[in-house]
Amino acid sequence: MSTVRLLSGGAAQGLVESVRPVFEARTGCTIDGVFGAVGAMKARLLSGEPADLLILSRALIDELARVGHAVAASIRDIGDVPTAVAVRSGNVAPRLDSAGELRDALRAADEIHFPDPELATAGIHFATVMRDLGIWDELGDRQRPAPNGATAMAELAASTSARPIGCTQATEILSTPGVFLVAPLPPGCALATTYTCAITGHAAAPEPAATLIALLTSDANRDARRALGFA
Repeated sequence: MSTVRLLSGGAAQGLVESVRPVFEARTGCTIDGVFGAVGAMKARLLSGEPADLLILSRALIDELARVGHAVAASIRDIGDVPTAVAVRSGNVAPRLDSAGELRDALRAADEIHFPDPELATAGIHFATVMRDLGIWDELGDRQRPAPNGATAMAELAASTSARPIGCTQATEILSTPGVFLVAPLPPGCALATTYTCAITGHAAAPEPAATLIALLTSDANRDARRALGFA
């Protein structure tokens, strides 16, 4: 069985897995996917790691297309994903209607789980939000950054502290057992990221990669995308 090699932001992992059976039956190919912070995926591609397909933020895909690392004609948007707040299943969900309520919720937490604040889209943004709220330094010893959103949410689910909280892309929250999506970040703090797919400039399997793009972005799959957290 041949393989499509994928470098993807962690926000799209659940969606890729949802179409895997149909893709493999239709093409006879399997998916060899690496999922993580979008900055880390870009770095892997630029270091020479083989890849046929990318799923990253629209900004990064456009940047890579300009220098030939992504095929411009293949670019398709999957959808927008809000950055959202999660708590461990069974814990009381805080109110998050305003920036002030978000500040209060973070101050009340004894652990704060989020993805890499230098490489992950949600992590970079959430770190900026905490700084803008004036609580970054105050909450330093409670911060629990992880390599990516999926790991951050798994660690939130496994936390044994009394009042843990977390923040990452909504899709990663919804696909992690043991955590509950409270709400997107409130007005003034919100971020919606467009996730986009494209065939790489040096793809070894461009045709099955195009088939995978079609499945990920098809009108027939719209309801499944929404259920997984894509707008």
